[in-house]
Amino acid sequence: MRIRATVAAVTGALALSALVVPAAQAAETPSYGKQDARAAAQAVRQADADGPARSTFAAGDTGTPYALDVTFSNVKVNNGKPIVAGTTNKVTAPVTYTVTHSEDVDLMAADTWVDVELYRGEYGNPTNFLIGDDWPVCTAVSATVDTCKGTIDIYPAEELTNADATTWKAAGYVIDWNDQEPYGEEVDFSKVGYAEQDALTTAKLQRFSKLTVNASPEPVKKGKTITVTGKLSRANWDRGTYNGYANQSVKLQFRKKGSSTYTTLKTIKTNTYGALRTTVTAATDGYFRYRFEGTSTTPAVSATGDFVDVQ
Repeated sequence: MRIRATVAAVTGALALSALVVPAAQAAETPSYGKQDARAAAQAVRQADADGPARSTFAAGDTGTPYALDVTFSNVKVNNGKPIVAGTTNKVTAPVTYTVTHSEDVDLMAADTWVDVELYRGEYGNPTNFLIGDDWPVCTAVSATVDTCKGTIDIYPAEELTNADATTWKAAGYVIDWNDQEPYGEEVDFSKVGYAEQDALTTAKLQRFSKLTVNASPEPVKKGKTITVTGKLSRANWDRGTYNGYANQSVKLQFRKKGSSTYTTLKTIKTNTYGALRTTVTAATDGYFRYRFEGTSTTPAVSATGDFVDVQ
């Protein structure tokens, strides 16, 4: 299991207060921080891009990683659907993919890391990134093909800001440490195999939405006025609260008693605070609800129907 760490201290190739290991090895080896796993991968990336590791790492670090023959394909995040996050609850999105590799690459080895992560911004210097709590589970289809299942685990209060409600990119990597100690004082990167692949797919991250409705009075005489109020709100990741979604088009819908189908009566807009208010004439028993069709940053949502008895 990858246990989250708020800060990864880097000394030497990576002085990991907590390094991560594949789930299969968790019973025998200590568990370490997710951020540290990212730092370890970044250390290899830097060594791969710049030649011998630079001043970020220990003076004893040498060499440049050699290229692994690895290709990622068939990558799907959350089954191709947007990932929707509220303000507090952890959100887990499944990730599946295929890894094709040369026969000398063993994804099952204890010192081989494989993962697919999401990032926003530039891959080498992301604005934000998201990974899973655990390493993926890979199954060999043949000597050169594995299918893998993992997750992206999101903790909104710790990891997200409102700017993260956008389209993210997926990238994958494989690191074969070949018995080198990722957290050691001296790492010979020439013995470390590395492969990465960017732009595998995209995933949309959205702010969870809520919608309420209240139709009154109840009961009401036929021909009288019914006032229908409500509110559209969505997760504010900057504040950890739900705030009104202003100036959004919302449908007022009605379902006659005994029917299973809602019909749109009119479309109105939320005010500055996300509030809704309109009136209709009472005609027959049934349910009123508001329906929001969603935006690129916020998913569609329907209020639970409010029944009105017309007498």
